[in-house]
Amino acid sequence: MKSLRMTEDQLEAIKGRIGKVRTHRIAELEEMSHLEVKTKYGNVKTEVDGIWFASKKEAERYRQLRLMELANEIADLKRQVSFKLHVNGMEVCRYICDFQYRDKSGARVVEDAKGFRNAVYRLKRRLMKACLGIEILET
Repeated sequence: MKSLRMTEDQLEAIKGRIGKVRTHRIAELEEMSHLEVKTKYGNVKTEVDGIWFASKKEAERYRQLRLMELANEIADLKRQVSFKLHVNGMEVCRYICDFQYRDKSGARVVEDAKGFRNAVYRLKRRLMKACLGIEILET
């Protein structure tokens, strides 16, 4: 096995080049971080209480639901609850709601903060009703 030999000057020159490349890439990334990425439906990811939401609408609805929970108008607020949808004993897909909670009467409410109702969502909404008997509240 051959060993690589170089002088101190050569080593410093290589270190200098590596440092410049890293600095250049970091500066490039910093410039790119100011660019906004457009999403398919125009939603803007938003943070509330350290939680990231897919849209401003969903984040605002979470704020409202948290206030309702603190006022004891609703209970057991959960986010991103997954439902398995079976047809003839076979799992066809899963539906993930934005929010699930219990209202004052104790009834379960499954809610989705929708801005755009695409074909996949409309199908899953119908499957939720047909398979599990659950109607999705759209806000």
